[in-house]
Amino acid sequence: MDLTRISATDLLKQLASRQVSASDVMRASLDRIATVNGEVNAIVALRDSDDLMAEAKACDDGPITGPLHGLPIAVKDLVNVAGVVSSQGSPMFKGFVPDTDDLIATRMRAAGAILIGKTNTPEFGLGSHTFNPVYGATRNPYDANRTCGGSSGGAAVALATGMVALADGSDMMGSLRNPAAWNNVYGFRPSWGRVPSDPVGDSFLHQLSTLGPMARCPEDLGVLLDVISGPDPRLPLAAESAPVSPVTAADLHGLRIGWLGDWGGVFPTEPGILDICKDAMGVFETRGAQVEDIAPPFDAEKLWTSWITLRSFSVAAGLEPLASQKEHLKDTAQWELDRGLAMSAMEVHHASVIRSEWFRCAANLFEQFDALVLPSAQIWPFSVDLPYPTEIAGRAMDTYHRWMHVTIPVSLIGLPCLAAPAGFGTQGLPMGFQLFGPRGSDRKLLSVGAAYHAETNWPNKRPAMP
Repeated sequence: MDLTRISATDLLKQLASRQVSASDVMRASLDRIATVNGEVNAIVALRDSDDLMAEAKACDDGPITGPLHGLPIAVKDLVNVAGVVSSQGSPMFKGFVPDTDDLIATRMRAAGAILIGKTNTPEFGLGSHTFNPVYGATRNPYDANRTCGGSSGGAAVALATGMVALADGSDMMGSLRNPAAWNNVYGFRPSWGRVPSDPVGDSFLHQLSTLGPMARCPEDLGVLLDVISGPDPRLPLAAESAPVSPVTAADLHGLRIGWLGDWGGVFPTEPGILDICKDAMGVFETRGAQVEDIAPPFDAEKLWTSWITLRSFSVAAGLEPLASQKEHLKDTAQWELDRGLAMSAMEVHHASVIRSEWFRCAANLFEQFDALVLPSAQIWPFSVDLPYPTEIAGRAMDTYHRWMHVTIPVSLIGLPCLAAPAGFGTQGLPMGFQLFGPRGSDRKLLSVGAAYHAETNWPNKRPAMP
């Protein structure tokens, strides 16, 4: 049995019943990392192997400590992990070793996970292409000359190549969804507030980014989602949420799905992407769902105006302590910081009014449909040497992130969204789609995804890769 390829759900059951040992799982993970990580560069700041093996043996010798007992997990390098270099991909924090865990790391550790190191990310998580001056670029396992996406690119590649069975990620503008699509795995952006961020700084204003799980099947997503979910008394907007596990396949008969495509042509899309995602909708129809093409429900440019205002407001708030050292930030970080610092309060207010209008519009849509679908990306994985795409299908992109416009209908209003694999294009590269619903529909979306996965099992249908 290959311990690096079975699902996290099955692996955790075997760890809990002592059918396999944490030491065996750790050794298999470390061997897999040694075999493939040199080519893809997904896991960084890996801890000493002897220390990790000793920690695994302690799991074997002690009681079952929680739902992630004995499972090796590498944490996204935007998260502080005590005793592990936590650089955020920035030279400004190169070699920084925190003394304490961030909240998500605390919860995973308390659930029994063994935190083995980090997964690579863009500098400060900015941009859907995982490269930084500290660790370099993470490469797509299906074509090492192409990007793996981002900002949770290292996590997605580690999953796709079997180096870990579960991974955490974060998502502001597709940072879970884009790499899930480009690495043939699943990601889940939960309803905003379900998974709290750290209780530092402002806890009221910024509602764009969220933490979430990544995995090779929806059942595994549910396991990690339950571990990292739940309110914190120090956070006013963190939501109480019922558990989602065990995730079981839904009966899709009568399920109503709205296909949004390219938003009436507004989102330029490379050839083949709409086709492969629309073909995936046929799987839902096979299981009894009704899929209907729907017209663009809201002005996409208004969404964009709202988004880039609120995003720069949020990003600049995070970067503002570094403003005196702005020259050390990458150009896109400087751009976000400058925009945010120049904004008036009323600009932010007007952007939030548009956000509120879209929320009301979406609420009406969800009276007609159980879920809506968009592609996860507008472009196939591009060259690993390109910082970001400057055009799609001949249409110029006016910012470093306009090429991810397709992700913002979800992000802007904090909707739960399953990023699911849709298969492979003519060049053997993966693509995926976003299945999203109203706030609070997390469990339903995962169950729908489990029914889809039972029919497709894409993450276990791998073309040539490490």
